[in-house]
Amino acid sequence: MRADFPVVLDACVLAEAAVSDLFLRLSEAPRLLLPRWSEAIWAETRRTWVEKFGWEESLADSRMLAATGFFPEAMIKGFEHLIPQCENHPKDRHVLAAAIHSKTDTIVSFNVRDFKQEALAPWEITAVHPANYLKVLFDHDQAAVTNALHSMASKADRSVPELLGRLAWFVKPFSEYVSAEFASDLPDISPRAWRR
Repeated sequence: MRADFPVVLDACVLAEAAVSDLFLRLSEAPRLLLPRWSEAIWAETRRTWVEKFGWEESLADSRMLAATGFFPEAMIKGFEHLIPQCENHPKDRHVLAAAIHSKTDTIVSFNVRDFKQEALAPWEITAVHPANYLKVLFDHDQAAVTNALHSMASKADRSVPELLGRLAWFVKPFSEYVSAEFASDLPDISPRAWRR
């Protein structure tokens, strides 16, 4: 079932490869969400890949260009004047400003603590953890999410339970939720075991 739920994806979500991959797959037709981001969000994502994860710059650039090229309508521009009006954590004020400017009422972030409700309420915006948002999408269209999981698992030459074990590193409540729906056990996949 196609849905047009616009969401601003924070850099911490885009930087985590498997979680980002799932969100982007769910943004393809028949889409469940409309991704939104800014150049500032992508700059932070790229810094994380290169400086924290040790990626080659060419790999970071390639992944970033692939996402922004595939979803050109996702780029938010012209929001900077709103940053001084934002009262959430200073380092994430640009994210809230981008959401306000684009009239996007949901921010998906691992750092929900940086988006206090009192800072979001005046703008009628909500910040949600990716695990919780993925559960909402699964409830909305189980077939679409399941298809995306199968596609990701196939690409990685893994089973869907193994992929859910990999996703559990960052979105465990979602992995547990889907595993329960599938009546399957959630395997404990270590980073070393995943790389095999």
